[in-house]
Amino acid sequence: MNTEFHAMLRLQAACAEKGPLCVGLDTDPSYLPPEVLRMYDSPAEAVLEYNRALIGATAPHAACYKVQIAYYEALGLRGLAAYAETLSLVRAAGIPVIADIKRGDIADTAKAYARAHFSGDFEADIVTLNPYMGFDTLEPFLEYVGKAGKGAFVLLRTSNPGMKDIEWLELSQSSAEAAGASHASPVRVLDAVGAGLSRIADRYGDFSASGCAPFGAVVGCTEEADARALRDRYPGLFFLIPGYGAQGGAARIAATLLDRAGGTVNSSRGILTAWMKDPSLELKKSSGSLSMKDIAEAAGRAAFSATAELLGAKKALAASSPAATGERP
Repeated sequence: MNTEFHAMLRLQAACAEKGPLCVGLDTDPSYLPPEVLRMYDSPAEAVLEYNRALIGATAPHAACYKVQIAYYEALGLRGLAAYAETLSLVRAAGIPVIADIKRGDIADTAKAYARAHFSGDFEADIVTLNPYMGFDTLEPFLEYVGKAGKGAFVLLRTSNPGMKDIEWLELSQSSAEAAGASHASPVRVLDAVGAGLSRIADRYGDFSASGCAPFGAVVGCTEEADARALRDRYPGLFFLIPGYGAQGGAARIAATLLDRAGGTVNSSRGILTAWMKDPSLELKKSSGSLSMKDIAEAAGRAAFSATAELLGAKKALAASSPAATGERP
């Protein structure tokens, strides 16, 4: 495989150029003001037009976009058409797009999912995957790394509070050794997943000093305790970092996870609903006269601010403790 052109490397380069922000298009009709929503024949049409305006307003600050399919499935067939068109809009702009689908299934079913989301109407550059039915469920997606330059983010340590129900469960010594995860103490389920991802990464080369593996890991920025350990344990994996902003994740935690191979930090509601907290729009909000242009421009301002905060946190981390960071030369 020619690793020069795979999607994760392109995303890594985009983050180096623009900053680490990933704009999440988890677009719900309720995020639009009623006066804007009424302008369209259906909620799906309104969502698509908001996405179109928002991409235009945030593109200078967005290294990539993440499109969560559930919001579009909830709108039926028109919603799925809006999902497909949103993916096309981002790809046409030359910006990497992540399909947040969290698939994980066996054999021919996994092959069908990979074909559905790496080609055809729903084609994306990168997808999110759930590994909990086993690493064989990832293989059909990994095939597209070699033949189409695609990528995938695999759930490792997620941002939701309930992740501790499974991901933080401790394994017995025998189970840890069987999973090849005896490097950690205590060994948790997420450590076994990470060990499996490391073994897969080894197929593609050594990315500990430069570049990144063609697939990465989802690591939320809502837990600070093991952020440094996870970042240093998987130096060649590029991270998708959810939890920043509306979920309470701090920029300083995200900054730690941005070391080594780096990562992209997702913000969805913080940008999609920025108009709700934008003081410059108070008069229009109170009079019910907001326009699509107004709310898209508010999203653009929020994207600019988020990028500045993340880059500032990264700079502050390096300045305060340069020996503790994993910055590459």
